[in-house]
Amino acid sequence: QVHVVESGGGLAQPGGSLRLSCAATDFDLSDFHMAWLRQAPGKGLEWVCGSYSTGSDSYYSDGVKGRFTISRDNGRNTLYLQMDNLRVEDTALYYCAKASIYCTGSACYPSDFRSWGQGTHVIVSS
Repeated sequence: QVHVVESGGGLAQPGGSLRLSCAATDFDLSDFHMAWLRQAPGKGLEWVCGSYSTGSDSYYSDGVKGRFTISRDNGRNTLYLQMDNLRVEDTALYYCAKASIYCTGSACYPSDFRSWGQGTHVIVSS
């Protein structure tokens, strides 16, 4: 069963931009915290960023902070990831997923990922 459909990946040059989309197919996006994850070739799954269900707050891993922006259009039931100033090390298969968000002190991060899709490939190369 497909819960989300990711799209928008492709080939970009270092310093370039891409915008990923994640369409929720069988649930109301506004009811869930969401996250973007990625898996680089030969590496494990890592979280990239997370967004509260209302879109009121978002959280980024250190490697993408200041370059990537998560947003959502709950009316269109779609989550987005704007990726700017791309680096070769951003090359990965990107997924969106439902998530829980945990906070310790002032640091928050998404976890408990579920219902992700097939992913969309991002390749950053000159």
